Amino acid sequence: MPTQPSLYEDFAESDPPTLYGSALGDASGLDLGEWALIRYVGNPIGEVLPVRGCGVSMGRATENTVCLPEAEVSRRHAKLDLVPQGVLAPIVLLSDLGSTNGTYVNGRRILPRNGPVSLQHGDVLRVGAHAFKLKHLDEVERHYHEAVLAQTTVDSLTGLGNRASVLGFLEKHADLARRHKRPLALILCDLDHFKAVNDLHGHAAGDKVLQGFAQVVTGRLRASDHVGRIGGEEFLVVLPETEGPEARAVAEGLRASLNEAPLGADTSGVPFRVTCCFGVVRYQDGDADGGSLLARADVALYRAKALGRDRVEYDGAP
Repeated sequence: MPTQPSLYEDFAESDPPTLYGSALGDASGLDLGEWALIRYVGNPIGEVLPVRGCGVSMGRATENTVCLPEAEVSRRHAKLDLVPQGVLAPIVLLSDLGSTNGTYVNGRRILPRNGPVSLQHGDVLRVGAHAFKLKHLDEVERHYHEAVLAQTTVDSLTGLGNRASVLGFLEKHADLARRHKRPLALILCDLDHFKAVNDLHGHAAGDKVLQGFAQVVTGRLRASDHVGRIGGEEFLVVLPETEGPEARAVAEGLRASLNEAPLGADTSGVPFRVTCCFGVVRYQDGDADGGSLLARADVALYRAKALGRDRVEYDGAP
């Protein structure tokens, strides 16, 4: 057990002061926007996390507003709450929820026994290996941060996560599954005969098919799931806290949805359907990391192709 530190224990690496940091309650330009955390260290960098309503909970457990699935983070680590103050911006209070490794503000540890700590615009919050800067954003600033994030994490054609984004999400949750024996499942999706779509109907029609697939898949997933485009017509769905049978049901639901409605239209406007193959796996003890899990999903996917396409194949082997 670590010894109980003083009220503010110096952290090994202090953060520099933030320019234009404002005192809490200062109405000079801060009462027109909203509080948000900007992710400075961790994945995805630049993510904007609004602090609204019931506040923001942080921890390793998936039910937290911000899930940080690392061993250094407690299941219920810290929480930010808003305290209204009339026409001024609400005050942000940070509470450590009895975490093992501590919560740090501007390089100093806060203690749960001393109650919530008031935060200011520009303060840097550290939880485990992650760092967030608290800012009060107006509409222009919020749009700027969101646009920068989109450029680095979003596939511009489909609006889904890009390859780096979804593979980073996979590795994070594969590590959580390995360390804490949490359920995790993957669905690897590949549109059938997509080259023929481009050859017969043109690349514009092919783009419409990809966009249509993105709409179908996002409409059938939970907020905690993540889907990204990892290749031309190949997509990866990561399903945290999901066992194999549930993942197979999700994949079958996606396959059925694709069969119900056309994804594209030819140059004459005649709609056509596009089917898809799905390779489904769940995390097992033999999976060393996200890469090994993805490799098994790839095996299941190619089995679906070999068996006639427009089908779901599940690989339950270790």
